[in-house]
Parts: sequence; structure tokens; C-alpha cells
Amino acid sequence: MAKKQVLTAIDVGTTKVCTLVGEVAGDGDIRVLGVGITPSGGMHKAMVVNIDEAKEAIRESIKKAEQTSGLRIESAYVGVTGRHIASMNNHGVVAITRQDRMVRTDDLKRVLDSARNVKIPTGHKLLHAIPRAYAVDGQPGVKNPVGMYGYRLDVETHIITAATTAVQNLVKCVRGVGVDIDELVLEPIASAEAVLSEEEKEMGIVLADIGGGTTDICVFKEGSIWHTAVLPVAGYQMTRDIAIGLGLPFDVAEEMKKRYGSVMPIHEVRDEELEMISRDGHGVSYQELCDIVRARVDEILRLILLELPQSNYETIVPAGLVLTGGSSNLPGIDLLGREILRLPVRVGVPQRVGGINDMLGDPAYATAVGLVLWADKNRNAAKKRSRFNFSFKNIINQLTRFFR
Repeated sequence: MAKKQVLTAIDVGTTKVCTLVGEVAGDGDIRVLGVGITPSGGMHKAMVVNIDEAKEAIRESIKKAEQTSGLRIESAYVGVTGRHIASMNNHGVVAITRQDRMVRTDDLKRVLDSARNVKIPTGHKLLHAIPRAYAVDGQPGVKNPVGMYGYRLDVETHIITAATTAVQNLVKCVRGVGVDIDELVLEPIASAEAVLSEEEKEMGIVLADIGGGTTDICVFKEGSIWHTAVLPVAGYQMTRDIAIGLGLPFDVAEEMKKRYGSVMPIHEVRDEELEMISRDGHGVSYQELCDIVRARVDEILRLILLELPQSNYETIVPAGLVLTGGSSNLPGIDLLGREILRLPVRVGVPQRVGGINDMLGDPAYATAVGLVLWADKNRNAAKKRSRFNFSFKNIINQLTRFFR
């Protein structure tokens, strides 16, 4: 019977902390064993502003995940985002100097190290160096050059950096509750694993994860990541506008946004003078609430559009836009997206997981699910490279013995 692997993900967001424990069977299927969701604390726009409060929220989330899974969490893949994230594309090249001229996994490491040799902004550290495409002796579009023959190996790489202090504060919070970090992963890349198909990535698509404090953007083209960005506007700013515009306490404004807010209220049957009464006795106009929600969502969608080439973005991302994250639950957000971008727009929910996934079938949990999928995908890639090296060495040894 194939051995099962357990992977843990922690999404420390502005409004919630989600810890997810997943089991990876030998056939590659992933089943969720435990989930721990708690309100976030000590976070603002996805960055730690109070270590003690953030640590307590993470501890409570991990405790709930351990209770539902029956397992002790010792290490986890942790999501990172924030306005401090920066990205660029860079080129690397190395020569294949050995006599047989065959590209091996060692050469992939060398060429990636070459691509990483780029000037990183002061106060930042390298978070990811993701290969986009390889070229062997000038032949472009190579997805996996291992085993090919050539004299020169090139790679186009997407480099992502993060502010050192922001990362250190997050790491301190997670390790402070007794959990080691397997890897730090940029959150929109993780979310893409949960809600995008390989066909969409190949065609060209934009993912926008609209969370509580930030809107995280990823652009994919020809199956590879092309651009990443983080916008400092999201659900928190929407709620704040409602609170200020309608004279409500913040928590009441948040409840009304979730319960009654709509981006396209014109499509709903309603009374023109409908009044909503919250649990605290506050009454507001439905139309005024929806007008504020629509104005903020309109702004976010136009900011997403600014991250794309203005002249020909329709040809860059013909598959359109996929919205995910908690704020994408607003009714009508996909309709407004199509109106503004003139492209296909859909709301993405996490896929490809089983188990206790009723609560996870929501855009708000795309990052947590995606972190587990990212971990499994990259572990499998490492295993394949290891197996190739092992089999190649066996072949060489057998040929050596034969000729001797």
C-alpha cells in the first residue's frame, strides 16, 4: 500500500487565519483531514503589526486544525503577501561543459542560480525564482530540458522578493507557537493552484485574490507565471467606506456588507425604499450600501486593469480574469468585471481536494487549499528530478561495467 504524506498550510490573512491539514495518498489525491479558522489579530494589510496578537490567532487556528485532524502540527507551508512584494523577470545562461553534453538536474540548479544573480532592492530578500521557460542551444519553449543534449542552457525566470522585516515578523509569529516553516509561498501563486486550470494558464489569464487587506494579482501566459503584484486595497477598505459613508460601527458595516452587499443590485428584486435593520438596530438604505460597494469594487477592478499592458491586454490574457478571495463572494462582481474589462470573468472556488471540503468550497479559502496543492506539486517535481538522476547514474554504471 502506498505511503501517505501529510502536508500543512497556514494562511495568515488580514481578517482570518486558516490552518489546513491535507493527506496526500500514493495516487496523488489530496484529502483534507483538518481545518482551523479563527479571526485574525495583529495584522493590517497582510502585515504583522502586533506580534503577540498575531501569534495568539495563529496558535488558536493551529489548535483547531489539530483537534479536527487528530494530528500534531510540527511544520507548515506559510503564505506571504503584502504591499512590500516586488517582482521582475530575469534571464540566466550556463554552458554544458561535460563531454556527453546532456542536460542534468545539476545544470538546472546552475542556470537558476545564474538567473537569481540580480540586484535585489535594499531591505528585501529573495522569495521565489520560478523558471518560466528554458532554451537549449537557442531552441526556445523547452519546458523540461533534463535529458536533452546541447552546449548552452538558458532560462527565463520570474523573480519575487519580499521585505526582510515583514517576512521575519511573520516567521517569528509562526515559530513562536512551536511550528517550523517548510516554505514561504507567495499567496496569489498558491491561490492559482486551487482555482486555475492548466488550459487557462496556457491561454493567458489573470488571477485576482481580493482578500481582507490586499488584492493579490498573478498573470499567467503559455503555462508560466508572467507577472505578480499586490494592491493595498481590498475588503477592509470597502467596509471602512461603508462605515464612514453610512455612519456605522465597523463591525456592523462588515456584517451588512457580507449579508446584503451587492455589486449589481439592479438585477435583484427589491423595494426601492428597502431598509435593513442589523442586530444592533442600525437601519440603512439598501441602495446606498450597494452604491458604496459598487464604487469600491469598480476601483479595484480598474486597478487590476492597470497591471496589464494597456494596448493589447485582450491578446495577453484571452482567458480573462478569475476572481477569488473572500471579497469575490459579493453578488454581481463577475458581471461588473465583464463590463469593465470586456473579457471573460468568473469567480474561482478551490478545486481538487476531498474530505471535509464543504466549508472549503468558498473563494475565501483558495490560498489555504492552494498552499497544500503547491506543496504537493513541488515535492513531486523534486522526486521526478531525483528519480531521473538515479536512473541516469544506473545507466552510466551499467554501460561502464559492460565495456569493462
